[in-house]
Amino acid sequence: MKQFISYVFAGMIGGLITFGAIQFFAEDHSNLRTTSYEAAATPIRNVNIPAGKGETPFNFTAAAEASMPAVVHISAQSEQTPTQFNPFRDFFGDPFNGPRAGTGSGVIYSADGYIVTNNHVVENATKVEVTLFDNRKFEAEVIGTDKKTDLAVLKIEASNLPVLPTGDSERAQIGEWVLAVGNPFDLTSTVTAGIISAKGRSIQLLGGGDAIEAFIQTDAAVNPGNSGGALVDAKGRLLGINTAIATRTGVFQGYSFAIPVNLVTRIADDIIKYGSFQRAFLGINVYELDSEAADDLGVKISQGVVVEKLVEGGSAQYSGILPNDIIIKVDDKEIKSVPELQEIVGLAKVGDTLKVVVNRQGTEQEFVVRLKAAQ
Repeated sequence: MKQFISYVFAGMIGGLITFGAIQFFAEDHSNLRTTSYEAAATPIRNVNIPAGKGETPFNFTAAAEASMPAVVHISAQSEQTPTQFNPFRDFFGDPFNGPRAGTGSGVIYSADGYIVTNNHVVENATKVEVTLFDNRKFEAEVIGTDKKTDLAVLKIEASNLPVLPTGDSERAQIGEWVLAVGNPFDLTSTVTAGIISAKGRSIQLLGGGDAIEAFIQTDAAVNPGNSGGALVDAKGRLLGINTAIATRTGVFQGYSFAIPVNLVTRIADDIIKYGSFQRAFLGINVYELDSEAADDLGVKISQGVVVEKLVEGGSAQYSGILPNDIIIKVDDKEIKSVPELQEIVGLAKVGDTLKVVVNRQGTEQEFVVRLKAAQ
C-alpha cells in the first residue's frame, strides 16, 4: 500500500514539473512562437494606394480602346502549285495543290486607306481582303513590299479611318510597358501586354546580308495571325509592327519581335510615294567586334562594328574608311552592334551624309560619307 501511494505521489510531482515547464516556455519565451491561431483568423486589410504622379498604372484600357480600331484583319489568298514530287498525293490528295489562304493583321497608316503589314502576310497573294474593326470588308491592293525588312503597304478605298499617333521607337526604353494588338489564330481584336525586353535585336529571320534587322524584343504574347499588327506603348502610340516570335513549337514561348516604327514610317512613306523602298547603302561588309577580334586588331575596345571590306562603287569607298576600321559612332550615336548600324543607315535617305567615327589601330578618326542608292 505504501508503495502504491509513493507511485501516485511521484506522478503528481512529475505532472507539476511538466506543467511548470509549459508555462515557462509559454510566458517567458513567447518569442519562439511562430504561428498563432488568433493571428491567422485576423481578416486581411485591403489598402488601395493611388499611383503616384508620373507612374504608369496597371490599366491599359485607354491604350487598348484607342489602338483596336486602327488594327485590321487581313486574309490573303494565293494560287499554289506543287513544285516537287509528293508520294502521298495520289493516295490522300495534296492539301497544298490549289488555292491557299492565310490570315494576319495590319495597321491603318493613313485615314485615306493605306495599311501597313508584313511582307510575309501578303507575299504571292492573288487576292487580299481587309476587315476593319467595325466589320466592314474591302478588297485591298498591294502597293509595294520590301523583303529585306518584311514590310508591305496595302490600299483600300475608304476614308476617315482611325489612325494611331506615332511614337518614337528610338526613345522607347527597355522595361517600358507595351501592348500587342492583332488577330492571333483568327481571334480578332486581341490585346496582350508585356514589356520591352531588348532593342536592336537581330534573329537572322530575313536571311542576313543586307537585310535590316533591328527588332524591338518584347514578352507580350504574339502568335500566328499577329503578324503585321501593332505594338503600342501605354499611351496608345504606335511603336512597331509585330513580325516574329522565338519558338520551337510554332506558338508563343516568351519573346516576340517588332519592326521599330521609325523604320516602318521611313519605308512606308517611300513605298507610298515611289512604289518601293528607296534604300541607301553604306557600301561595306561588316562584322561585330569581340575580344578575339580586338586582340587581332590591337585595340583595347570591346564593342563596335569592324569593316571587313569596302564594296566596289559603294558610298564608303572614297570616304577614307578602310578595311579593319572599327565603326564606333555614326552621327554622334554610339554603335555597338551590326543591327544598330543597319537601322541608322536604313533610316537615312539617298544623298544624305553621315558622320562616321572609327577606331583605327587605337586612334579615333571621323569621316563623312555621302550615301548612294542601292546598286
